Amino acid sequence: MDDIKDVTLEPLKDSQFVKPSRMNYKQNGVSKIWDLVSLHESVSVIIFNTERQRLIVVKQFRPAVYYSGVSKEERAKGKVDTEVFPGNSGLTLELCAGIVDKTSDLAKTAKEEVLEECGYSVPVEAFEKVITYRSGVGVSGDRQTMFYVEVTDAMKVSQGGGLASEGEMIDVVEMTLEAAHKYLEEPEVNSPGGFLFALLWFFQNKAPKQNS
Repeated sequence: MDDIKDVTLEPLKDSQFVKPSRMNYKQNGVSKIWDLVSLHESVSVIIFNTERQRLIVVKQFRPAVYYSGVSKEERAKGKVDTEVFPGNSGLTLELCAGIVDKTSDLAKTAKEEVLEECGYSVPVEAFEKVITYRSGVGVSGDRQTMFYVEVTDAMKVSQGGGLASEGEMIDVVEMTLEAAHKYLEEPEVNSPGGFLFALLWFFQNKAPKQNS
């Protein structure tokens, strides 16, 4: 998954996923500008396998994370030396998540993502809403709704991994509660803030008492 080659960079002209805009405004009488993008609303899911006592999370390559680790000098060349900047620097640990583009029912979208990415078939009524919050407030300000769901091995119907037809390449990771605790103590991690919030929320509200 992190075998990344032939990385080139070019200005964004058109995209079906993001719409760049420039906002002109006045704040307290001072003229300002801000460049931003419009994104789809999304969902994310805290998944806990009660039989295995594992949090089910995903690992994937994120181009934006990879790009942020590439030096300005290298970016200016337009082509990245992947021997100097290997693909594993762009691997992230995250919650199962996805954009809301097929239905307005957020719990149904969460159910579909859990099946596609992690391979668990879970009834929609099992999804518990945690919170809706703003993600990427400096660039997009998009809404993401976080859910919690408990699963068992009997619900596992496939290996997951995402939809190949959509170019998804996802590894399913079973994270022990001990490993999750240690992850929160790391000085730097390749994860979004929402993932760290989710771990803290889980330990405060759902984790078995003997393991919390």
